Amino acid sequence: MTYQETLDWMFHQLPMYQQKGKSAFNAKLNNIKLFSKHLENPHKKFKSIHVAGTNGKGSSSHMLASILQEAGYKVGLYTSPHLKDYRERIKINGKFISEKEVVQFISKNKSFFEEHQLSFFEMTVGMAFQYFASQKVDIAVIEVGLGGRLDSTNIITPQISLITNIGFDHVDLLGATLIEIASEKAGIIKKNTPVVISESQIETDQVFKSIAKKKNASISFAEELISKNYRIELLGAYQKKNCKGVVATIKNLNQFEVTEQHIQDGLLNVVKNTQILGRWQIIQKKPTILCDTAHNKEGLTLVLNQLKNQKYEALHIVLGFVKGKDLEGILPLFPKNATYYFAQPEIQRGLNVTILEKHALENGLKGRSYKSVKSALRAANKGASKKDLIFVGGSTFVVAEVL
Repeated sequence: MTYQETLDWMFHQLPMYQQKGKSAFNAKLNNIKLFSKHLENPHKKFKSIHVAGTNGKGSSSHMLASILQEAGYKVGLYTSPHLKDYRERIKINGKFISEKEVVQFISKNKSFFEEHQLSFFEMTVGMAFQYFASQKVDIAVIEVGLGGRLDSTNIITPQISLITNIGFDHVDLLGATLIEIASEKAGIIKKNTPVVISESQIETDQVFKSIAKKKNASISFAEELISKNYRIELLGAYQKKNCKGVVATIKNLNQFEVTEQHIQDGLLNVVKNTQILGRWQIIQKKPTILCDTAHNKEGLTLVLNQLKNQKYEALHIVLGFVKGKDLEGILPLFPKNATYYFAQPEIQRGLNVTILEKHALENGLKGRSYKSVKSALRAANKGASKKDLIFVGGSTFVVAEVL
């Protein structure tokens, strides 16, 4: 198969949570353990950092990788989902896995995938672990896909774990309360392995303390450890919270020599070192087009608060969501003085634009529906003056189509 044929097979033949939602969520580790055994357990051949959380885990993973790169290490980085290119998910020192590697891996293991009905995510995790092992990385930063306890990445035994933030997302899978969700995320805490919590929350702190105690894992709360405010290349005021968790993790990472200068340089060179996309990213000026992948109440609250501080003559918002979001909790967060361009992301889980427009109008958000995200952005660009601001968001997949 060609690279494109390989991707088409992966995306369409096997279930993928990002496309299908709950029906694709395989809440067991049996398959990934079986597959890892088939691959001769590559996850046991490299050191790692495990990162979970509702918001900020992707940004935090990229910051960790950037700092370790600045310290001279060969660093694997596994994240999800991708925005433009599938290979964004698997990188070493910012360089994507090659198309050839992807094709060869799928081709070699295709019969195993079909026989055992592995999910898209299980295949990709196995590919990442095999690649990092074969390339002999010094350390890999592994971002949890969904939850923690039953996530396919949770077969690793990391040097340290980081949990960024707990909020209401994927409640149909992880639980309807912060305590239930925190319990799932805390599933990445391993025996005798330190864990860092980026953001202290009254409802969840005790959950983490209790599970850490049972596992004999030392626990640190970043806000208590890190008082310094670092300069960060990633835009967005919310990155300050992520940064404290990242720095606390680095300072608690044994067996790796990382100086204060490496930390500072790593935080200032995240984009160059890792090629991260979609975090408070400015993709055009005059008018300014700004996009952010925040997609739940907690994440959008931070992003929209920062949006209030931007300077512009008029605000235009290109907005779309996936199904299952708490629209009645999310839509009231959005400013009523903006012009809206509603669209449905081009995935099976995309929320019907007619439903979105109806709920938006009920919440005082005025605008029009468009056939696609791209046509919505074109209309916003056409309707905006050079001093206006266009914000694109609501879903990772809306941002992906714009990028």
